[in-house]
Amino acid sequence: MEDTSYLISDIASHTGLSIDVIRYYEKIGVLPPISRKENGHRIYSRSDLERIMFVTHLKRTQMPLKDIEQYVRFYNEGQYDQCYNVLKEHKHYIETKLAEMTESLERMNYKLENYQQIIQTSMITEENTNE
Repeated sequence: MEDTSYLISDIASHTGLSIDVIRYYEKIGVLPPISRKENGHRIYSRSDLERIMFVTHLKRTQMPLKDIEQYVRFYNEGQYDQCYNVLKEHKHYIETKLAEMTESLERMNYKLENYQQIIQTSMITEENTNE
């Protein structure tokens, strides 16, 4: 089984992160030190890509960078119970936000339906007035 390798530009295109953000994540320890070619260019493995994609998902769900750093530190130290706790707490945050967004969407749909009825009623009234 051949292990695929990626350049930083490949990682950027796969994850949607800028090259600068990827370098920054490595600098602050969110990503482990990355292997380098003889010319000094970073070379990423499939597992590096998967790790970066997971960090990207955490960030997209509004997990603070300090919590991501903490999670990564726990992972690197083999403190899997702490990893579980960080993710469980963030899952609760996501579920709360999702419920809030669902409620907002329901209210938005109600308003849209209401306005649609008002518009249709006013159009019918205009047609009857013009007759």
